[in-house]
Amino acid sequence: MVLFSCSLILADRFSNFVEKPKALLSSGLYVIHFSANLPNNGFQWVSSFFSTQKYLSDRILDLESRLLFQSTGMEKMASLIEENNRLRELLGSAAKSQDSVLVSEVIGIDPDPIRQNILIDKGESDGVFEKQTVIDSSGLVGQIIEVSKQYSRIMLVTDLNSFVPVAVLRNNLRLMVQGTGMSGKLQLLHVNPTADIRVGDLLISSGLGERFPPGYPVGLIEAIDYVEGRPFVDVTATPKSELHRSQNLLLVFSENLASVAENKQSPLEVLDFSDQR
Repeated sequence: MVLFSCSLILADRFSNFVEKPKALLSSGLYVIHFSANLPNNGFQWVSSFFSTQKYLSDRILDLESRLLFQSTGMEKMASLIEENNRLRELLGSAAKSQDSVLVSEVIGIDPDPIRQNILIDKGESDGVFEKQTVIDSSGLVGQIIEVSKQYSRIMLVTDLNSFVPVAVLRNNLRLMVQGTGMSGKLQLLHVNPTADIRVGDLLISSGLGERFPPGYPVGLIEAIDYVEGRPFVDVTATPKSELHRSQNLLLVFSENLASVAENKQSPLEVLDFSDQR
């Protein structure tokens, strides 16, 4: 066997006699090697597939959250510009800071047509808390009214029990908006007949009472109806947000609520854009 092995080594070194047998033998060994590695290769492929899927899913969620926040920022910019025009001559005014947000997804709606409520997939474990403001890319959506471990309930601005202190962007006239129980309609309360409001005026959250952060779009004045002899004008508005279309919503962690959410929010889930430009 030793002499035979040495003969094969010498033949391989100085001639091409064993090339063809080597090729055939290598082909056979490759099949055996490939078959032996099938379980490992399959495991590696499955792991790579799911890790890639998870990466892409996380990346898409991140990009969607940034797009939502940027769209909301553009809507809020109009109110900030208007406020800046009123305050730019004052000295020592603090600069407005951006809010931190948590992206959530709508998972259900309240079957009761009178109650304008929806469910989202974030709860107490994600740092969500009652009375937290909820927005979408167009404007104010509502407020958290019930929190469980894994999900939360939102009362939309169109709910009959919803009251939002607002201001007319054009002149800063302060008013109160109530939901009507209908998805596309809001009612302004106790509007004086001499109030300077027009159809098409943008209503933004005023921040009074600290129920909602200031500056978020709430609705557009749709109709003004005054009947002689009545003490107030009938004024209706349409919500600015896509209440029954938005699939992803943003939970706002504003500065005045920071102390409430400090020990509840998840550092991995909450996105802070305050340092981004």
